[in-house]
Amino acid sequence: MKTPESCRRVLKLMGNRFEFTVIADKETTGQKAIDLAIEEVSRIEALFSTFKDTSQTSLINQYAGIKPIKVDEEVIGLIQRAVKISDITQGAFDITYGSIDKSLWNFDVNMTSLPDFESALQSVSLINYQNVMVDKVNSTVMLKHEGMRIGFGGIGKGYAADRAKQVLQNLGIKAGIVNAAGDLTTWGMQPDDRPWTIGIADPNQSELPFSSLNISNMAIATSGNYEKFATINGRKYSHTIDPKTGLPVSGIKSVTIICPSAELADALTTPVVVMGVNVGLDLINQLQHVACIIIDDEDRLYTSRNINVKQ
Repeated sequence: MKTPESCRRVLKLMGNRFEFTVIADKETTGQKAIDLAIEEVSRIEALFSTFKDTSQTSLINQYAGIKPIKVDEEVIGLIQRAVKISDITQGAFDITYGSIDKSLWNFDVNMTSLPDFESALQSVSLINYQNVMVDKVNSTVMLKHEGMRIGFGGIGKGYAADRAKQVLQNLGIKAGIVNAAGDLTTWGMQPDDRPWTIGIADPNQSELPFSSLNISNMAIATSGNYEKFATINGRKYSHTIDPKTGLPVSGIKSVTIICPSAELADALTTPVVVMGVNVGLDLINQLQHVACIIIDDEDRLYTSRNINVKQ
């Protein structure tokens, strides 16, 4: 019996590095399947990208405060799931973050002070997921106030990874990994029947894993401040902004979420950073089939109740 082949492709999609690995009987079968998975991710990008003026997301933003926009059922579904996550995270996750005033934030060596409290608060005044008006019957979405903007940066890559996996499974691909810039989903086993091994980046040297997990049929996502941050008066501030205050959060270096869906894993990483170690872990411990690993600014490791990490 012929040994299955591992086929791999890396390319830029949705402005990010995507990597597809599939186990197939033949190289040509695997590559054809990857072609169709890429088509699916490109379709999602055309629908949800705020960088494409023709996308349904851009139209919703363009007519904010003016009129409802007819959208695909798929767009309504993702918005509704995003709003549900906003509810359970008490607004720490919010797709209306797109209206934030970017001019206040420049996370590089030149940023030497935080904006004043009032300016920060003003910059997030239009962020409120409760002002996304969804009409499921007429399949329309409207943002309540002019200037409001939605964006799927905190959930879209995970959604695309899940959809690509579904396409590959429908084509008969029994095992693989879709890695959407660190939001990845796995299924099946490697050709030698071992589960997939995923490395978790060390926040102090992100090229090196500090731990690895054997996972299959699970998804994993990591959010960290080790790639983009500012140090002000000796304190490190993440590029993650608290949607309630408009100020960057501090205290957590990285959050890794493990659960069956890449969409959910992607969407939960940022709010846990915003909520902080205790509140974040408390939330994750209440969710079924979701596990979490947190490394704080002092390099202390915290995990949810249902996971053991070997370092």
